[in-house]
Amino acid sequence: MIKRYLSAMALALGLLVATIPAFAAEGGEGLPSAGTNVNDRASLQRGAKLFFNYCVGCHSLKYVRYSRIASDLGLSEDEVMSNLNFTGAKFGEPVISHMPVDSAKNWFGKDPPDLSLEARAKGVDFIFNYLNSFYLDPSRPVGWNNTVFPNASMPNPLWELQGLQVAVHSEAKPGQDSVVEKLELSQPGRMTPEEFKGATRDLATFLEYTAEPAVLERQSVGVWVVLFLALLTFLLYLVKHEYWKDVHENH
Repeated sequence: MIKRYLSAMALALGLLVATIPAFAAEGGEGLPSAGTNVNDRASLQRGAKLFFNYCVGCHSLKYVRYSRIASDLGLSEDEVMSNLNFTGAKFGEPVISHMPVDSAKNWFGKDPPDLSLEARAKGVDFIFNYLNSFYLDPSRPVGWNNTVFPNASMPNPLWELQGLQVAVHSEAKPGQDSVVEKLELSQPGRMTPEEFKGATRDLATFLEYTAEPAVLERQSVGVWVVLFLALLTFLLYLVKHEYWKDVHENH
């Protein structure tokens, strides 16, 4: 009897463990993991601060409202409007950059994309590694290039924090161009390399949240649903065992 109960509990726990990977964030294929945790509210708050100080000048979050950010990140209306709203929008309005479209196309060749769904489109790992992979490239119109997204038209928005990176190229082979082997820091920024990785991880976490604001509620509810299913599986096993025990005894 005890062995049967243990088997049922193992089955229920197996169901729970099998569902855990479904809650993991998807990342860019072949890229180092960003290690984000969308349930870390402090990380989300730091990421929001970085986005609104360094990104919103060019990029919008048209599917996310200031009021929703305040509610999900545990911030008051006054904190959001005083520290995160630099466009003059109302509390209930979405996050829209005020960069003129014509100016953006003139400066960057195209209108900077909305970043609301960027984490869903390219993955959190892509965002994290992209932000860490800018290097100086005088041959490019914007003066920058990127090893994760070569020939990107965006300059490094966080260069003051990271510092200036330069590319170390391999020796060119006959008929082939040289490739970037690694990036080296030629001029330190306001953060150490480890601090900068932490900052870009926070920013990637915030963009992971904006891609699906309901993820915070969905994950908290999902855990209870899985626990309920595990308990239900255990109870149904016990019912099955009692039913078949009577059948076997009558035969």
